[in-house]
Formats: sequence, structure tokens, C-alpha cells
Amino acid sequence: MTAQTASPAPTPAGAVHDGETEESGGTGAVRPRWLTGRLGGDPSGRRALTDRLRPQRAGVLAGAALGLLGGLLALVQPLAAKRLVDELGAGRTAVGPIVLLSALVLAGAVLAAAGQYVLERTGEAVVHTVRRQLTAHLLRLRVPAVERTEPGDLISRATSDTTVLSRTAAQAVASAVVGTLVLLATVVLMGLLDLVLLGVTLGALVLVAASVAVVAPRIGRAGRQAQEAVGAMGAALERALGAFRTVKAAGAERQETARLHAAAADARRAGVRAAGWEAVSATAGGVAVQVAFLAVLGVGGARVASGETSVSTLVAFLLYLFSLAPRVHQLVDTVGQFQRGAAAALRLREVERMPAERVDAAPVPVPAGPDRPGPASVVFDRVGFSYRAGLPPVHRGVSFTVPARGMTALVGPSGAGKTTVFSLVERFHEPDAGRVLLDGRDVRDWPLAELRAAIGYVEQDCPVLAGTLRDNLLFGVPAADRRQVDDVLRRTRLEALVARLPQGLDTPVGHRGDRLSGGERQRVAIARALLRAPRLLLLDEATSQLDAANEAALRETVADAARSTTVLVVAHRLSTVTAADRIVVMEEGTVRAVGTHAELLAADALYRDLAATQLPGPLPGEPRRDGTGRAGTRNLRDGDPR
Repeated sequence: MTAQTASPAPTPAGAVHDGETEESGGTGAVRPRWLTGRLGGDPSGRRALTDRLRPQRAGVLAGAALGLLGGLLALVQPLAAKRLVDELGAGRTAVGPIVLLSALVLAGAVLAAAGQYVLERTGEAVVHTVRRQLTAHLLRLRVPAVERTEPGDLISRATSDTTVLSRTAAQAVASAVVGTLVLLATVVLMGLLDLVLLGVTLGALVLVAASVAVVAPRIGRAGRQAQEAVGAMGAALERALGAFRTVKAAGAERQETARLHAAAADARRAGVRAAGWEAVSATAGGVAVQVAFLAVLGVGGARVASGETSVSTLVAFLLYLFSLAPRVHQLVDTVGQFQRGAAAALRLREVERMPAERVDAAPVPVPAGPDRPGPASVVFDRVGFSYRAGLPPVHRGVSFTVPARGMTALVGPSGAGKTTVFSLVERFHEPDAGRVLLDGRDVRDWPLAELRAAIGYVEQDCPVLAGTLRDNLLFGVPAADRRQVDDVLRRTRLEALVARLPQGLDTPVGHRGDRLSGGERQRVAIARALLRAPRLLLLDEATSQLDAANEAALRETVADAARSTTVLVVAHRLSTVTAADRIVVMEEGTVRAVGTHAELLAADALYRDLAATQLPGPLPGEPRRDGTGRAGTRNLRDGDPR
């Protein structure tokens, strides 16, 4: 192998950082970006919530306008009632005032209901948009961001927090606007009727305003804590369900149940705190209105008795006071809703600010036939990498070359950095130093869609997704035809599995493929990768759970694929290693040696130790134990002594 001499390339201008820190506005300052519990640079929940509403402002305005019209008609009703009392007091017929009052009540109710429907519909539109944007963003998140986050918490934000948003988004803003305007109009009309009684009423309203000002921030904090506690519970549940068999095998149900119960208790305590502060606010508002009613009744009665005001005026004023009570309650409730919605909006914005990959285009289909590009070459040029600042590096100046076509195996002790090679090729992570080249081009310069379309990747645990077997095979290649599917089924020995499944390819495979055996999941994952017709095939010990017969057959499949593509495999079985055209031996984040199986047996002690521990028997030059005294050798194809 010849070392690469090119100097490390700088990170391109458009590259995305791993999310641990971010640069601040060109000043060079660095600040934590996400998972800090704060919203870098924008602590305003109000702004976060109103930003969600801006695209649907027409619906919010329409709903608010209908509600406002309904509220204004309700304000006319006490005046109509005053006229009714005056007509009855004068001994005249009251048919007209009764009809007018009935019409006002009916029209106000219809307009209020219409406004409520428009706001509910607008709220659902807001949340639908948020969920679409959020889920699209979640699937574009960079791998480091997801690896440092609890999946259950992300799921909670996409479900629970958006549900909170749907209940509060449009309603809170519209209620605040409509309630405030109607409240002000009511106060003005009450002042026109009797300024003295208005002064009594406003004295009570000051108490409401003071209580809301004190309690509202506490409602917001408690609401956010409640939503975070729900997210923590979701994370705990996902943790247990993600290792369901392990939990049962270890007899840890009681332990995990206690963990879930503790998370549920935290959520309950936070919810109770929020409810307590809301109750304090609502009670203060209710008491203030009751005090105002009693004071107005007493003072108003005295004014009627002294002749300073009329009975009809007192009746109209009391009706306004009665209509004022629900408006006060509405505004108090709106404050709580707004605080909860703002907390949800902040949590959603935190997710949106997590670092994501830039998707330049739709997945690029690999051309077939003569237009199909040839196998890809891979070069690691003095690559240095650490998963996080402050941690020991995983790669220390790693350099090796994988020529186009053929099979290259990566071997070495656990923790040598073998799987990290695949992460860097796929750009799940990016090197801290040096370059990773595909076809002589830095992978950071490749559009992600084009890069990953050229690569087939089979992970170590070979994940299979919920859905049918067909869904899993066509994952990422929905345009594959029946001939291509049949061919890959034959090559990976899945034909027998398909034949015995009750619905063939359309049989559900269960959550994470739990209706398939480990070996079947591995073959499905390999078939899925081969169906992409990749230029580079990455196999991370993808045959570890196969029996001897299927492993041998799949080795033949991989060897056949290596004739037309480049295969890079992380191997722990000597049978896989000996079939490779070249072997890269890694140790503690460095490349120790490169060569063929025979060359490394002769020249590298670590490789000899690895070979000896994986297949006991005499190494080249050692005497046989059969008593012949002749030197033993190993078959370079399958590692058996002969």
C-alpha cells in the first residue's frame, strides 16, 4: 500500500457541524446549541408560538373576527334587556324588544360557534404543518445528534408536544385578542351606564390582573417541566421496549417497572404543580368577580334607592357584569393555555435547531446496464477522528487504500476503529483531520444523495423494519422490478423463507423483524443492500448469525458481488478473512499492517494471534500433532488445517 501524500482538506463552507457547539453570528464565540434545556438566543415562548401561527394567520383572523362579532352581539343584549325593562315599566307592549333580544342571542351563539370551529380547524392545520416539518427534520438529523438524544424524548416532542400545541395554538391567541377587545368594550359600555359602579368593578379586576401577573410565569415553568417529564417517561418506555427480550431474560421487569413508575410520578408531580398554579389563578379571578358582583349589587341598590340611577340601568349593568365574568375566566385560562403552548413551541424549536444534514436532492437511482458506473475506490488519507471533543481519538492518522473491485477485509481487536471506517465513508460522521476519498473525491464534496446511492451498507445488527418482507427488500429502491427481487432472493438464499411464509413477500415481519430469526434478518439486510446494485458494499460482520451452510452460500454471493463491485467488510471470522483480496489490520485506531492472509500470517504477530484464537490449530511452520513431524499449513481459502 502506498501512503497518500495530499494534505488534509478543510471542511467545506456548507458542511454541518456535529451539533455539539455552534458559532455565534460570525463573532467566533462558541455556545452550547441543543439539549441544554434552553433555547439558544431566543428565550421567548411567545415568539416561538406566534411564529407557528404566522402561516395560518388568515384562519386565526377569521376565527377571531367571528368570535368578536359574536361577542359584540352579546354586548348589545344587556341594552336590549334594558329597553325591555323600560317598555314593561311604561306599560307598553314588549314584543319588539323580545324578538330583538332573541335574535341577538341566536346570532351571537351562531357566530361564536362558527368562530370556534374555524379556530379549531386552524389549530389542526398548524399542528399538521408542524408535524410534517418536524418529522422531516427528525429523519434528516445528523447521526451524532441522534446518538446523544433519547429517542423516546424525540418521539414525545413529535406527538405529545404537538398535541399540546394543537389545543392551544390558535385558541390561545384568538381568545386573548377577542377576550381583550370584548372586555374593553364591556368596560366602556358599563362606564356609559354608571361610572360609580364601573369604579367598583375595576377595583375587583385589579385583583385579577395582579394574580395573573404573579402566577403566569409559574404556570409556564410548571407546564414545561410537565412536558419534559412526559418526554423522560417516553424515553424510559422506549428503553425498555427496545430491549424487551433482554428485560425478560434478565428478570428485570420489576426494575424497569420501577423506573417507569418513577418517571410517571415525576410527570404527575409536574402536572399537579401546573394545575395548582392554574387553580390559584382561576380562583383569584372567580373571587374577584364575585366580590365585584356583591359590591355592585350593594352600591347599585343604594343608588337606585336614592334615585341616582334607574332599575333598568342597574339590571343592564349587572348583565354586563355577568357577561364580564366568563370573559375574565377566559382570559385567565388563556394565560395558562398560552404558557403551555409556548413551552411546547420552545421544545419543538429545540428539536428544529438540532443539526441536520442538508438534503440536496432526491435519492439518485443507480443506472443499470452499460450506463452503470464501475466499482468505487476508497482512500483513507491520514484520518483522525474522535466521537466527541475531550474523548480519546478513535482514529489516529489512519491511511489505507481500497482499490476498485474485489474484497478488502478490516480486522483487529474490539475497539480498533473498524466500524468507524464505515461511518466516515457514509458521512454519518466527518473526520477531524485528514480525508476520506471515494473515487478520488473527498466524501464531504459529494452530494449526500449521490454518495449514499453509490453505497450499500449492512449494519452489524442488521435492522429489519416493521412492515412486510417486500417493504424491507424494496426499502430505498421502490422501483426495483420482480426480476431483480427474484434474483436477489436466490443469491441470498431467501427463496425457501418466502415459500414457507403464509403471504410470501407480503407477510408482516413484526416489530424490528422479530418474526424472523437472526440469520434470516441478516440475509434480508444483505439482500436489501444488493438490490441497490451498489458501487461500494459495506458489510459490518453481516454473517455472524448464519449457520455454516448459509454462511458458505452467502460468502459465495459476496465473492460474486466482489467481481463487479468493491466490497469492504469488517470481519471476525477467519473464513471471511481468507477469502479477501487484501486485509487491513487495525489496532488502537491505527493501521498496523496490510496484506494477504498468507503475508500477514508470516509477517504480523497480532494477525497470527487473531487467526489462532479464531481457528485453533498449527500455524505455518509448526509441526502437526499427528506424529508425522511434517510442517503443517493452513488452507488459504477456508482456514482448515491440512
